[in-house]
Amino acid sequence: MGEFKSLSSYEIFSREVARQRRYVRTSEAEEFLRAVASTCKPRLQLVRKGMPLWRAQLPSHFEETTDDPLPPCRMKPKRERAFEGRVNPKGIPCLYLSTTANAAMSEVRPWIGSLVSVAQFETVRPLTIVDCAISHDQYFNLLLDWPVSPDKIDEIVWAEIDRAFAEPVTRTDDTAEYAATQTLAELFRNEGYDGVAYKSAFGEDGYSVALFDLDSARQLDGALFKTRSVEFTFEASGNPYFITGKPD
Repeated sequence: MGEFKSLSSYEIFSREVARQRRYVRTSEAEEFLRAVASTCKPRLQLVRKGMPLWRAQLPSHFEETTDDPLPPCRMKPKRERAFEGRVNPKGIPCLYLSTTANAAMSEVRPWIGSLVSVAQFETVRPLTIVDCAISHDQYFNLLLDWPVSPDKIDEIVWAEIDRAFAEPVTRTDDTAEYAATQTLAELFRNEGYDGVAYKSAFGEDGYSVALFDLDSARQLDGALFKTRSVEFTFEASGNPYFITGKPD
């Protein structure tokens, strides 16, 4: 028997915590979170001690005057001044890493000619993370498979959760849009898990790994790269309009 009430369970929850109630939630939202906690078990992945991961940072205007990569103090988020992110709210940092150096550098959105500092990290202990990269690209295909059984509803809702984590973000975004994934990440942390993995928006093979404990991975090195090219692709979004008739 499935745990989620409907195909729209995540959409309803996301709208509530973004636009209606964030801290004191409705019973329906709490029921949704209980369903997430119950159904996330098959998505748990064990990350071994010593797994290599990468993190990149853009230097400030003043830091660009040096030919050296950024020092270790700049390659981890500040504990007391964390920016808003897909996984963490402002002021509560987590360590965003990537499974490849290229994905890490792409995640910071460099422009052509800009310098990027990249560092390899390794996990310092075994970690248990929730894998939200399993079905991020299967959402629409799953919707086509009718009739929808209760178990299939669970699968579709998780595919939508996976898509939400994989959605690229910038600091200019409306931060309310992060509320749903931040709440889910907080749930995973409360359940005793160490982080969440999700598909990177850049590259076919890149994955992002957000670790709740800043000390669960240590930096091994640092290197400086210069951005040589940036590739953009576009897809339609929203409703187009058409102008008819003769101009005035």
